[in-house]
Amino acid sequence: MAITKGFKFSVGFDSTFPQKLMATGEIAPAIKYNPDRNAVPEQMIDYDPKTGEGSGKRLWKLSVTDPHEPNGKRKSFDLTFIADVQPVFATEEIAPGTGMRFIELEGLTAEPRVMGQGEFKYLGYIYRATGIKGDTSGAKQAPANPGASRPRDEKAA
Repeated sequence: MAITKGFKFSVGFDSTFPQKLMATGEIAPAIKYNPDRNAVPEQMIDYDPKTGEGSGKRLWKLSVTDPHEPNGKRKSFDLTFIADVQPVFATEEIAPGTGMRFIELEGLTAEPRVMGQGEFKYLGYIYRATGIKGDTSGAKQAPANPGASRPRDEKAA
């Protein structure tokens, strides 16, 4: 059996990032590129129409830093979350107002890619996750009182 292009390996968070990851900003929707600056921004979805593969869930981006990585060029990168609902941090900021906090990921996958340009190419990875450990936003579980399952007499709050 051959490994196809675009294959994502399931990896353990503790072995991949032994000193955890540091989030350096906020989680935001991953926006599709559109050359028309006046167009309404459209969020990317995990689906490839050419191959028909993907989960159909929304994509979210977060900039992170790996304190364990010795190479400064590869220390910071963008991480992609695949979830219907935007993941929420479960930890406090290191210093208030900085947006920096340590996080642990769930459902982590790594996709090998050739990165760099010209004679400076190297093997890198694109990391994706399904959520953040300790997150209770509903990204991994159904909301407590979804509208469709609410009895008729109960009003939405």
